Amino acid sequence: MANEVTVLSLVDEISKTLDDKKTVVQIRNSKDDNLKFLELKSGSWHSDEPWIVVDENEKLYTMISLESVNRILQSYKDSMDENFQLKLEKVIWKNVPVDFQDVWAVAMDEIRKIAKSQSNNKVLNIDLESLIKKIKLKHPNLFIDMKDLSMLRDIR
Repeated sequence: MANEVTVLSLVDEISKTLDDKKTVVQIRNSKDDNLKFLELKSGSWHSDEPWIVVDENEKLYTMISLESVNRILQSYKDSMDENFQLKLEKVIWKNVPVDFQDVWAVAMDEIRKIAKSQSNNKVLNIDLESLIKKIKLKHPNLFIDMKDLSMLRDIR
């Protein structure tokens, strides 16, 4: 009983970030090793997720639907894409483009080529600094040459 109070107080602490309608279930052993029982400790069988699950060793888990897992994974993927785009944008601006969109288009084409050549890799590890430097060497007309600007200033 003392262990149950400790586990439930831990569940209460964790669930402060959740709605008041938390569902806590505990896994109970049975005589059959292949069969377990779920005992509703608080909440409702029909309440929203996540459910907090306490196993027979008082270890805590959460249970959510596959739909929620997919939303979490999509959100993570979207965040990674946005982070990558922000990093690419920063590197492009750092190199002073004549036309940002042109440099972006060339960079994305290069990234697609790299992705096709590494199709067996699930994660691309691209050094954006070196990618933009290569583009700058191959297409110098896409970037402002700071030497030209200093010469213009000297003429005035």
